[in-house]
Amino acid sequence: MSRITRRQFMKTTSAVAGGSLLLCGTKASGNVMGANDRFRIAVAGLNGRGRSHLGGFMEQDNVEIAYVIDVDERVLGRALQGVQERTEGRYETKAVMDVREALDDPDLDALSIATPNHWHSLMTIWGAQAGKHVFVEKPISHDVVEGRVAVEAQKKYGVVVQHGTQRRSDARKAGLHEAIHAGQFGKLKIAYGYCCKPRNSIGFQPISDPPGFLDWDLWRGPAVVEHFHRNYVHYNWHWFWNTGNGDLNNQGTHQLDVARWAIDKDQTHPVRAMALGGRFVWNDQGETPNTMFGIAEFPNGQQVFFNVRNVNYEGYLHQVENEYYFEDGGRIIRGKYYPSGSDEGEDVVVPDGHVTPGGNYGSFINACRAGDPSMANGDAYDAHYGSVLGHLINNSYRLGTREPFNLSAGRFGDNADAYEHFARLHDIMSNGVGMPEDGNEYIVGPWLTFDPATESHVGEHADEANALLKDPNRPGFEIPSVAEV
Repeated sequence: MSRITRRQFMKTTSAVAGGSLLLCGTKASGNVMGANDRFRIAVAGLNGRGRSHLGGFMEQDNVEIAYVIDVDERVLGRALQGVQERTEGRYETKAVMDVREALDDPDLDALSIATPNHWHSLMTIWGAQAGKHVFVEKPISHDVVEGRVAVEAQKKYGVVVQHGTQRRSDARKAGLHEAIHAGQFGKLKIAYGYCCKPRNSIGFQPISDPPGFLDWDLWRGPAVVEHFHRNYVHYNWHWFWNTGNGDLNNQGTHQLDVARWAIDKDQTHPVRAMALGGRFVWNDQGETPNTMFGIAEFPNGQQVFFNVRNVNYEGYLHQVENEYYFEDGGRIIRGKYYPSGSDEGEDVVVPDGHVTPGGNYGSFINACRAGDPSMANGDAYDAHYGSVLGHLINNSYRLGTREPFNLSAGRFGDNADAYEHFARLHDIMSNGVGMPEDGNEYIVGPWLTFDPATESHVGEHADEANALLKDPNRPGFEIPSVAEV
């Protein structure tokens, strides 16, 4: 097994909660298990989503939290205490700071990952190599290449990998996409996703020494981050390129995945993508855009549009949702179907679609007990394709140039639909947020051409774009190649 050897034995609960707790487990994971077999899981990353993972898995029958894992001693101690109080001594849990300690346990069945994005793929790969099933928060990857390695690790080791995109466990949404694929509303033209939720400036935090309660080396892991500042820990890492992916591949991963779900089933990656936007108003330390319009076009001509809009203003329309536009002019917006030329919508009524039952967490346990990766609601392939969709749009933005803040920034050729939707966004920023043309600029990314078979860029801008397909990694935390996984 090529998993990186643990470099040091990390302190456990004795440093944070008065003593480590050990749990003897069952047979090694990867086997088909009966519903009554005890299932032991480790949860890594215990803020925000990690707390949801703990709660979700503790609700499942005969599932035990074998390990809680976090690089912050305070967070680790609180999480352990919470698990102990809820389980009331029914089983014991061990707290560790290094995920590799948990993966070395032959009786551990699965790893649940809710760490910052830059850790998602490496932990998924390590988990698969150790024979553990993996539940990984979105996005499965921080870049395109590491996502492919995670997919290949799942294939090689045969474990279940399920993506933390809860909508994949929704039978009603599955039914809608099955109806779209069956042509019930006509031929799909555009699948549109929105991540429009208000956020605020993060200000500036000076470079400083990391706090004593944080293992800074483990927090960074594979990410090349030289200096600590308090905007990294524990949430604002989302807004820096070396650790996060902006809101497009944060909250937006859910809506990106739903949008791609509607694209014809024989499509994998888009063949070209572009984006424009900016980080407006806030004047802060963050790097990722708070305003973006992105487009991706698939080989069959179907398109995904995406809108990120985070700047708050009076009358802000909160949109975390999806829309569907069809070739005959029909559209589905907020659960209603509007036939071509009509402003009168009718409720969309479709049968429930196929999902593995049990909700987001129970379905994962069911797939693991069956030893069947195909049962995952949002498997490694869907996770990879949806995440790459966001990476390509983001990478166009990252290669963009500054252009005047006006409608001429939208360079969409003869794509009237794209121009119309960009114009709506521009109107909001101009007249809603109140941004004047003078003194403001868009960052306008180039059209990037992508080969789905090789997962690499071709044509104009290929060299610059291919350089963004793989992040550099810190020594000791390298992503293996596909051949080495």
